[in-house]
Amino acid sequence: MKSIGFYIYPGHQALDLAGPFSAFEAASTIAGHSLYSLNVLSRDGGPVVGSGGMSVGTSPISGTQLDTLVVAGGNIASMLERSAVQAVRSSALHSRRVASVCTGAFLLAEAGLLDGRRATTHWRRAREFQARYKTVKVETDRIFIADEHIWTSAGITAGIDLALALIEEDHGVDLAREVARELVVYHRRSGGQSQFSTMSHMAPESDRIRIALSFAQAHLPESLPVERLANEAALSVRQFERVFKQQTGETPAKAIERLRVEAARIRLQEGSESVAQIARAVGFNDPERMRRAFIHLYGLPPQSIRRAALHGSSSDENNGY
Repeated sequence: MKSIGFYIYPGHQALDLAGPFSAFEAASTIAGHSLYSLNVLSRDGGPVVGSGGMSVGTSPISGTQLDTLVVAGGNIASMLERSAVQAVRSSALHSRRVASVCTGAFLLAEAGLLDGRRATTHWRRAREFQARYKTVKVETDRIFIADEHIWTSAGITAGIDLALALIEEDHGVDLAREVARELVVYHRRSGGQSQFSTMSHMAPESDRIRIALSFAQAHLPESLPVERLANEAALSVRQFERVFKQQTGETPAKAIERLRVEAARIRLQEGSESVAQIARAVGFNDPERMRRAFIHLYGLPPQSIRRAALHGSSSDENNGY
């Protein structure tokens, strides 16, 4: 039986705890015996009040022997108190596996556990996270990431996807699928799946930049040099590049690449066109260039995205979703 410890603190997000906790609990129920021992932990033990005002009873983290430590997201200032960071670091170093949900990645990074590693967090906090922890390789467009024994996930419900992946690693895909059915959730979003649309991520304030992005999205198969986008925005090239980077955090070229990758991903998941056909249809032209862009953004080549989508569709049909 594996011991799973969920670390919380004042202002934690309740669903970051309840979602993964319920997945591990369901795994034992379905198996008919205790696969996991579940413990809710805090720095000092006792009741801990979350962001919504709900109080949760906890045990002290010190001295607890864990197989897996899971850090919930929530109030960043509260989680980063020095004594809390030290307690989590000590526990993590003695655990086989460590994971975070949502902004819980901030605590893992503060403890030095993510140095040089790939990680993700809630998309809304990703830029702040990268600015604060420059040695972490932040991938903002991932549901979850496993870098050796340390796992990080995106916001809130992505914690359930993370838990399902951990259950699958421990006990196989069949049990993870049954847990997903029990929780009435999709089995399961792959780690490489996007957290959000590229357009909603960039969401510029300027109407001119929005017009340029909308134009680009409607003309992805065509050549989209910065001069063409600047003309649509009625700005000089220099003004356009400066304002675009300020408001989106991306260069125009990188933004266009993101839009093309997203369009290609949708076609891969929903259609039967070949990779080469899709590359031409979204403006990559060269399948190898599209493959490199997919690996950069998702950590997976296009073929893996398609296989994951086909496997998911087959599972849905077989399970009656």
